[in-house]
Amino acid sequence: MTTTDTSPIPEDHAALLRAIGPLPLSGQAWPDWVRILAWVILAVLGVQVVTTAIRAPSQPFDTLLAVVVVLCFLGLLFVSWHMQTSITTIDDRGLRQTWFTRREVAWENVRYARFVPMLFSKRLVIFTHRGRPVIIQGGTRELRTAFVKIAQLYRRG
Repeated sequence: MTTTDTSPIPEDHAALLRAIGPLPLSGQAWPDWVRILAWVILAVLGVQVVTTAIRAPSQPFDTLLAVVVVLCFLGLLFVSWHMQTSITTIDDRGLRQTWFTRREVAWENVRYARFVPMLFSKRLVIFTHRGRPVIIQGGTRELRTAFVKIAQLYRRG
């Protein structure tokens, strides 16, 4: 049951937290296979860049292109590192995920939530009362199960 502003009544919210299990619930934001795949792709690209640079020393060196390639590789390294270390936490205060910047939503700010099971990422899209959506990734079975329960309670009224 929800109130007129689509927020669940306190009893339903308390039941949700009990159903999720012992809190805090924390886990990797990205599935293991996705995190491994990101590093494998990064390694293959790195080897390809190095072997291409070694094989073409007689050709004129384009400095701008080299800088762009290095910056792109560093960007991919940055994303891969954050995929590796990102943790999602659900507790009695709300939902959090470490990322480039901290993603955080307090329960009282959740207006609507939708579980989106994509191939590489199972995510909970949370619409706040301010209207700004926040995307939280769930890389473990427990997080994904919790996301489904949250989306069921915080669906549009």
